[in-house]
Amino acid sequence: MSADRRKASPRAVVVMGVSASGKSTIGLALADVLGAPFIDADDLHPEENKARMTAGTPLTDEHRLPWLHTVGRAMRAETDAGHDVVVACSALRRTYRDVLRDGTGHDVAFLHLTAPREVLAARIAARRGHFMPASLLDSQLATLEPLAGDETGVVVDVSGSVDDVVAHASAWLEGTR
Repeated sequence: MSADRRKASPRAVVVMGVSASGKSTIGLALADVLGAPFIDADDLHPEENKARMTAGTPLTDEHRLPWLHTVGRAMRAETDAGHDVVVACSALRRTYRDVLRDGTGHDVAFLHLTAPREVLAARIAARRGHFMPASLLDSQLATLEPLAGDETGVVVDVSGSVDDVVAHASAWLEGTR
């Protein structure tokens, strides 16, 4: 970790996007590069949410909001301890991102991962053991609200390699310090 990064106040980096955009893969790799802890928000879903999604039922805000508050508290625990943190979380709507920002209480940057629908669908079809079925991809794409101009964030196409995406994200993050 550079001396400049140690002096800066801690921040959370939320790796966001729809299912199969690579949030966990990119988030883990980015956390490694940054020397930061990694949190996969999927691990914080209550079993009821996982069961709904496994059954192909999209979550409502009633189901998402308590989970997002839990994610925000986990982010805050790290940033309050003086650590940067990288979090993989769908954060599809502005209101969801607001909950995360409010819960963290520190600087939050969003890395919005995107890819063509066909790429995402192929990734979903190829993965095993995840509770999110391919049938919910269109629901997530319909729910997704792009980052607004007043949100600290960048959009990155993930059709390329993990190394390329992480290099792009790291350079952008360094420029925002």
